[in-house]
Amino acid sequence: MALAIINGLLTSILLETFILSRQMILKKAFKVAIGMSFISMIAMELAMNIIDVLLTGGAKLTWWVIPIMLFAGFITPLPYNYYRLKKWGFGCH
Repeated sequence: MALAIINGLLTSILLETFILSRQMILKKAFKVAIGMSFISMIAMELAMNIIDVLLTGGAKLTWWVIPIMLFAGFITPLPYNYYRLKKWGFGCH
């Protein structure tokens, strides 16, 4: 599970840094990626792993638990992300 959380964090930060580097310098893109993504990614990964453990009794990824995990991972960071976007006056649409 720790490996899944670390991989999720690294992948998200790298992808966001790459995308943002087209709009700003690399150093600033990395700082923005860390600031916006780190807390929400940890929350998402923890929620998904907790659901996996609760429903399967351990770290046993099965096909029927994946949609439930994805839903929990999507819903969990929404309040934090909404707060951050609202605080800085940005919108996603």
